[in-house]
Amino acid sequence: MAITKAHALWEGNLDEGRGIMTLPKGNYSGPFTRASRFETGEGTNPEELIGAAHAGCYSMFLSALLSQNGTPPTRVATSATVTLGEGPTITRIDLETEAEVPGVDEATFLELARRAKEGCPVSKALSAVPEITLRAILQ
Repeated sequence: MAITKAHALWEGNLDEGRGIMTLPKGNYSGPFTRASRFETGEGTNPEELIGAAHAGCYSMFLSALLSQNGTPPTRVATSATVTLGEGPTITRIDLETEAEVPGVDEATFLELARRAKEGCPVSKALSAVPEITLRAILQ
């Protein structure tokens, strides 16, 4: 199976410092600061990257389940809203997915969508998050 590695560098104290997060293969490198994490400052933050990873993993896992069902999707689009609460702690993730799946009925789609939420590797890694919700829409 795949092994991947990301890198982060932080320079300075929390309030005035800044950092950069870099994904492997040179596909992404982005700045982050206290303001981009806890306020509305420019740059990214770890929670956004967790959300992107969760949305991507979920979409791929749902696609796999639908394909195994004999109803491969034309398209699966997922967003993940990550809530950072006191502590700071990730307190909630809301997944919302819309999929175009020729030949699947609504009940089967919703069951596979639920199974994808429970089974995708990132969902499993985030099992400490108190609440992960799912809204699945078959188009």
